[in-house]
Amino acid sequence: MTYTIGEMAKILGVTTSTLRYYDKEGVIPFVERSEGGQRIFKDEDISWLRVIECMKKTGMPLKDIKVFIEMILEGDKTIPGRLEIIRKQRDAVRAQLEDVQKTLDVIEYKYWYYETAAKMGTTDIPKNLPLDEVPEKYRKTLVELKKI
Repeated sequence: MTYTIGEMAKILGVTTSTLRYYDKEGVIPFVERSEGGQRIFKDEDISWLRVIECMKKTGMPLKDIKVFIEMILEGDKTIPGRLEIIRKQRDAVRAQLEDVQKTLDVIEYKYWYYETAAKMGTTDIPKNLPLDEVPEKYRKTLVELKKI
């Protein structure tokens, strides 16, 4: 089956200008064109475009995504290089997840803190609790916050 740029944009949840930009930057060299110059997307392009969007969401620059796509098109001789690119992105995403988890830990602690303050009618109580009276799951975060 074939799709117009509008149909493909809708399938992927991106704008048509995003797909045009990818084409202009050479990131989607696999996309064919009609005799009139219109982009023709096929079912197999969906997988390619989902990988591109995934890599973009990991923070990979478009120029690096282009290199990755070019390596795929070159064939099996580029497997080691592609593996290295994926490893680096995996490590970057893991680091991002750790940062997000630390942020969530602070938010969870602050939620407990204000929930406790609301029940007691003051922030003095959670603020002055000894560490051993703070729920265990918040202790590490509280210690980290006190370092700041």
